[in-house]
Amino acid sequence: MKINLILTAAVLATGVASVAFTIDQQPKPWPVPDKNAKMPNTVKSNGESIAAGKALWNMHCSSCHGKTGLGDGSKSAQLKTQPQDLSKAALQSQSDGSLAFKISEGRDDMPSFKKKIPDQEDIWNLVNFVRTLKK
Repeated sequence: MKINLILTAAVLATGVASVAFTIDQQPKPWPVPDKNAKMPNTVKSNGESIAAGKALWNMHCSSCHGKTGLGDGSKSAQLKTQPQDLSKAALQSQSDGSLAFKISEGRDDMPSFKKKIPDQEDIWNLVNFVRTLKK
């Protein structure tokens, strides 16, 4: 009886920990001002733009977001929050302006890239590359 009670308590504790971990890992809403969300991408998505965006991705983003944007980069385990899977429809359905805003401004573990990538054309190239990561 005592062993069953201990096992039951251990199973319940593990289940509660799993639920808490799952809830904690849900991405919190990241509001974007309307003016930014509605901002059009000023760079045409073509081979040149995507190649430039990929170079920026490899330099600034892949260490956390991973080579293909799944959130599995070499630094991702060290972060407080799991980097988003950028290939998922929830992210891919966001406007180009929203993605550019998030890249520029950052939040929590995601740094701001305003100073590291100061040229707005480069931000748009990066957005064009992120669009290639969809499943």
